[in-house]
Amino acid sequence: MQEKRTSDRAPEDMPTSFGFRTVGEGSKQALVDDVFHKVADRYDVMNDLMSGGLHRVWKDAMVSVLHPPKSDSAGWRLLDVAGGTGDIATRTIHRSNGAVKAVVCDINESMLGVGRDRAQKAGLADRIEFTQGNAEELPFPDKSFDAYTIAFGIRNVPDIPKALREARRVLKRGGKFLCLEFSEVDVPVLDKVYDAFSFNVIPPIGRMVTGDGEPYQYLVESIRNFPHQERFAEMIREAGFERVSYRNYSGGIAALHSGWKY
Repeated sequence: MQEKRTSDRAPEDMPTSFGFRTVGEGSKQALVDDVFHKVADRYDVMNDLMSGGLHRVWKDAMVSVLHPPKSDSAGWRLLDVAGGTGDIATRTIHRSNGAVKAVVCDINESMLGVGRDRAQKAGLADRIEFTQGNAEELPFPDKSFDAYTIAFGIRNVPDIPKALREARRVLKRGGKFLCLEFSEVDVPVLDKVYDAFSFNVIPPIGRMVTGDGEPYQYLVESIRNFPHQERFAEMIREAGFERVSYRNYSGGIAALHSGWKY
């Protein structure tokens, strides 16, 4: 069994961290893009493999915490970043009974293509806008959105502090930030079971399902390099958010971080 790797990298090392490899400055984004071009058509399968299907439960819980309004009188708008397939945006619109609008921003056009097709088939094309853009340099004016969400995407961003500052910039005063991400397991025994499953089961199954296990190897490794819950909460505070908190799901396999812009 492969030895557990914990989130020992400093945040400033993340721009050159691609899984357990160190890559050249400016190289990570293209490598990450290639991963998601490969898995876009099987994105739900990927998340099912990574979480044992629990990502669906965690995403529903995230939208419950988001608590979107059920009236469009205020023109409430959600920005979902790195959410190309429209999963969180769709859940949010359904939770609001169709009252709110969402903008999905993703750097990967393959993921956006999947999202546009799904929104069209679900009859939500008039409620969800899909825009290609970089989380580090969002193509939106200041104070444009009431809420910002990012689910299982922040660890793939090279410059996470910059992306967090951008999140705060585009939020209105009183806006809410929510980030759902795979995190550090804090339950004895479960951590060892999860590591064994992650390293020994997920890449081979990914290879069997999609014909390529390499993207899944990167995704498993990227989780271990992501800052642990307390450190990531500190990074959110450093970006200027207030009332920052987090809650663990399934023993810390995933964590939902939140913050407010005042």
